Amino acid sequence: MTPGSFFFPRTKPVMTKHILIQLDSDTQPSSFDSVVAIDAGVDQLLRYSQVEVDGVVPLVHGAMFTRGGDDLRHTAIFIGGSNVARAEELLAACQGAFFGPVRVSLMLDANGCNTTAAAAVVAAGRHVPIRGAKAVVLGGTGPVGRRVAQLLASDGADVRLVSRSLERATQACGEIVHKVGEASIEPASVADGEQTVAELVRDAEIVIGCGAAGAELVDQDTILSIPKLKVAIDLNAVPPAGIGGIEVTDKAKNLGAGVAYGAIGVGGLKMKTHKAAIKSLFESNDRLLDAEEIYAIAKAIG
Repeated sequence: MTPGSFFFPRTKPVMTKHILIQLDSDTQPSSFDSVVAIDAGVDQLLRYSQVEVDGVVPLVHGAMFTRGGDDLRHTAIFIGGSNVARAEELLAACQGAFFGPVRVSLMLDANGCNTTAAAAVVAAGRHVPIRGAKAVVLGGTGPVGRRVAQLLASDGADVRLVSRSLERATQACGEIVHKVGEASIEPASVADGEQTVAELVRDAEIVIGCGAAGAELVDQDTILSIPKLKVAIDLNAVPPAGIGGIEVTDKAKNLGAGVAYGAIGVGGLKMKTHKAAIKSLFESNDRLLDAEEIYAIAKAIG
């Protein structure tokens, strides 16, 4: 170094951190969702609980107006919680807070509804082509059941959506047709006594149980008697099984004429899908990940 010269050490470029804002309507933000976000590589996680619709705008604007240009894609919002209907309201409020291209990416997976449904349908598709398959969704009016039925219908399955209430089943089918367009989907119920579960599933190639914990939707003898069954999936992780004869850890286990998956059996794909979806939020500032988009990610993983 010659007299009068100066030495300036090289500095590494500062990398913009990935920030995920977790909005949760419950008393405490979901620790499950938080752990998955961190494992997906989020640098900073901001967790908000008891979020109400009228409190969304300042949170979204705080995410939008602190970064600009390409840096805006490094901030994203995840909407969770146990109440899926409330989460959908929060999602709509987030979208309403945007200003044209000034926005951040959004993901909805309240109660694991989208990642669970996507993983279940992809698992079914390993054993039977979804297009044209006869599928029965038990507990089809719940948050996961609706999405399972929607994804099956959007891929061309012939879907029967079963609920304890024919009125709710009919409403759910109407909403699904409105979302996906032309679809082969019909409502059904066993509450009126006109049809038994055995009659509703007898021609099924795919049976997916999405009912509430602690309720058996169909017994083992009935499942074993379905002649064309290719795959049965029970998404209830709490005993008793929603579909008789399926254990929570079953993964492509032989069951009658087909194979069976339990909740943990599809859980590996669900977790991979959840992490991949979180990572994809930071690819741009305008991603919207709901059921169909998360399903596409699950299908890419396989």
